[in-house]
Amino acid sequence: MANALDKAKSRFEGILKEQLDRIERMKSEEDWIDYRQVDTIAIGILGGDGIGPFITEHAAKVLEFLLEDELKSGRVAFHVIDGLTIENRAEKNQSVPDDVLEEIKTQHILLKGPTTTPRKGDPWPNIESCNVSLRRYLDLFANIRPVKVPKEGIDWVFFRENTEGAYVLGSSGINVTEDLAIDFTVTTSQGTDRIVRLAFDYAKKNGINRVTAVTKANVVKTTDGKFLSIAQQIASEYPDIEFDDWYIDIMTAKLVDKKRRTQFKVMILPNLYGDILTDEAAEFQGGVGTAGSANIGKRYAMFEAIHGSAPRMVDEGRAQYADPSSMIRAGAMLLRHIGAENRARRLEMALDICGSLERKISITGRSTGANGNEYVGYLMDTMKDGELENRWKSYQETT
Repeated sequence: MANALDKAKSRFEGILKEQLDRIERMKSEEDWIDYRQVDTIAIGILGGDGIGPFITEHAAKVLEFLLEDELKSGRVAFHVIDGLTIENRAEKNQSVPDDVLEEIKTQHILLKGPTTTPRKGDPWPNIESCNVSLRRYLDLFANIRPVKVPKEGIDWVFFRENTEGAYVLGSSGINVTEDLAIDFTVTTSQGTDRIVRLAFDYAKKNGINRVTAVTKANVVKTTDGKFLSIAQQIASEYPDIEFDDWYIDIMTAKLVDKKRRTQFKVMILPNLYGDILTDEAAEFQGGVGTAGSANIGKRYAMFEAIHGSAPRMVDEGRAQYADPSSMIRAGAMLLRHIGAENRARRLEMALDICGSLERKISITGRSTGANGNEYVGYLMDTMKDGELENRWKSYQETT
């Protein structure tokens, strides 16, 4: 017993030192990158694995269409980066191989397809999630996930803290004895401050009058308590924005409550709760296959789907029928991030029309529906329509 305790204490000491070092890095972090000062915005395209390469190719095609002038002038450059397949990561026994990470760091922005995370029983080594690693390596502290269903009055934006919580130490738990396993969750003042301020700044910039924090601070009193306390302090600096807080368990119910759910606007959540709640929220929009997300840091940004790599679709020969909407919505967020606001809005309107308001063709994930190429063609034809905005408004009024 004494030996087991000594080993656990030593392991825990290492974890504490690592997190204290991270706090010092956050205290000295650089300012936000200003893309107006960058000669060429470098965008890395990473297909991932499973259905990732298929849907990423579709999203890149849409971005090439919308950024045609910038690509020709050299203002924007695409760079394909290979090596994030599960096969390569397993062979190197790294969640992100060193050579791939170095190549990634030469880019400003990443458009990344889904990647497989091994679990117990899989034929792969138990390497950490590629997503979790990239968020940590690139300090992508804000996971931003919008969900919009115009006909239901739903217009939510979730700000999920990305580098702390229960996930950041997900592979650092301790088996103290064969009967006792301990995992950890982490909350820092600096990490919470920057995600909360980003959410309030977004609300202020976009004329949104309500921000909601989601925790379990009544039970998880220390870490969730710190998260909520800092959110309350920062909220006092934004007197024109209403602030409230909900517990994660009841919040999952209130998103289903038709009377209540349209009142929520911007939500701030620790890592684990953000992952759970945004998957639930995406179902209202048509499922996780329709939702994109942004992972934002001060130096790098990564845009991706919120779903997994769906290896079963590949195994069954159905990858070409995978819905690329999630990656394309992530592409719209990428456009907005680099200042192409009008083109991002046109793409989002076209996605609303093609995916729910009009839906002339449907993606089912099988040969009973359209394939990804057919859907992208439909989407691009819709964006070429000079009456796109009037068409979008007309459909909204009708529904």
